[in-house]
Amino acid sequence: MKRILIILIVFSVLSACAPASKSEFSEVVVEDNAQPYVSATKTTSVIETNQPQPTLTTTADTRPLPEDWQTWPIVPEVTATAREIYRKGVAMGNDPHAFSKVGDCQNVKQSFLGFFDHPDQYVLMSGIDQMQDTIDHFKGHFDRDGEATKYGFNAAAVLSPLWADPDVCLPDETPLECELRITRPTFVLISLEFWFEGRTSEVYERYMRQIIEYTISQGAVPILATKADNIEQDHSLNLTTAKLAYEYDLPLWNWWAAAQELSDAGMDKYRNDGFHISVAAWNIRSKTFLQTLDHLWKELSATG
Repeated sequence: MKRILIILIVFSVLSACAPASKSEFSEVVVEDNAQPYVSATKTTSVIETNQPQPTLTTTADTRPLPEDWQTWPIVPEVTATAREIYRKGVAMGNDPHAFSKVGDCQNVKQSFLGFFDHPDQYVLMSGIDQMQDTIDHFKGHFDRDGEATKYGFNAAAVLSPLWADPDVCLPDETPLECELRITRPTFVLISLEFWFEGRTSEVYERYMRQIIEYTISQGAVPILATKADNIEQDHSLNLTTAKLAYEYDLPLWNWWAAAQELSDAGMDKYRNDGFHISVAAWNIRSKTFLQTLDHLWKELSATG
């Protein structure tokens, strides 16, 4: 078997993903003038009248339940809501060649995706040939972090203007708003993994809803992601992410499931801190997200 080329693993990748100070966070509500988004899976009530009503046939929801998220596929299928958002984004003039990341240190370009903008650096990675057209299509967006991915970011930070780059972003603009305004992506990976004491899954969910709903309002398809670690000891963040993917009918890239096939479930046994993943895992993480982007883009662009 060909040996996977180890790419761009630098000391900064192995440094701790330190959370931002909790005292610097306040709950931020992202406002926009768009109408409330209704998922394609929602149903509407029928107003009773004296007239005979037609017989309504409901379609059974056969999607796997959030509680079974560990068995969800690594590469998600396209959802009806994703199709609706994609069509909306095209009509809004979003860039069909662009995707963005909303993430923490697990998503910086030095360790995640960056090498796909440099053909000589992934030449020995197996199974890439059939996705070369996707790499070419999104060229220039792999080796960039954008304004919503940074060391120490979490779900609160990307919603706070305190963390926006004043040299790039508008006054009072959050990192999320700034990135989506500048890039106008058709897809947005939302992968905010770091958990720390006092930041509960309920708080995480509240912030994630704001991120998801703002992303949808901008016509970009959110791609949610599970995480490899279980630093919170009960998988509560992965379960919450799966619940959100189910409720909003969005694609979920199940990185946790891919990591289970690796030694030590993808975790770094040398650091042994319960959070950092191994060098081998970095390459698989990039590859499985590329597979996800490849599948979603080809399906959605084919049907419009």
